[in-house]
Amino acid sequence: MTFSIVGRCPETGQLGIAISSSSIAVGARCPWVRTGVGAVATQNVTLPALGPQILDLLESQQIEPAAALDRALSANGWSQYRQVTVIDGQGRTAFFSGKEALGVHNAVAGKQCVAAGNLLAGVQVIEAMVQAFENAPGMLAERLLAAMHAAMRAGGEAGPVHSAALKVVGDVTWPIVDLRVDWADEDPIGQLDALWQAYRPQMQDYLVRALDPTAAPSYGVPGNE
Repeated sequence: MTFSIVGRCPETGQLGIAISSSSIAVGARCPWVRTGVGAVATQNVTLPALGPQILDLLESQQIEPAAALDRALSANGWSQYRQVTVIDGQGRTAFFSGKEALGVHNAVAGKQCVAAGNLLAGVQVIEAMVQAFENAPGMLAERLLAAMHAAMRAGGEAGPVHSAALKVVGDVTWPIVDLRVDWADEDPIGQLDALWQAYRPQMQDYLVRALDPTAAPSYGVPGNE
């Protein structure tokens, strides 16, 4: 039903998530990131509240991801239905898969990343994601997408994938990448990658626009000279 990866870039400190699902609009419910704090993926029979709650605990209590994850799950109940992964701003990780996780499920922590999924074609899907992330070059967003493509090559979900999302935070308080494919009959991960390829050349321009409007580039549209 869902597979995802949370990751951190040790060079830039960026944190991010890439995720896909057979359900509609996975990006609206499951990926949570906060600058300098961490990234959380909430999935399976998801409780979206777990994402911000875990990030709040990481930020305010300054506890390790495993403790934050345990507290949030204990406070909300029904943990047997949840699958959650966490990485904090230092690259420490934690994950949980309840006994009611759907179908074939797996979760694997790697270097500066955690991947997890349920209703998978096989446990090898998650192992392939971690290996791809660890070995991929480039920006964090590209490494996260490399993991998603590796998951599909390894078999992906047991059924069709229909939505995908990519979210990354850097030095500013808002996401520097926040791209979604809410529904596609075919290849939402490929469509998400195409969105990234279109957005990447403009990403820095949008940061400049926000931080120094006097230096903002023009795109030649009416009212934007």
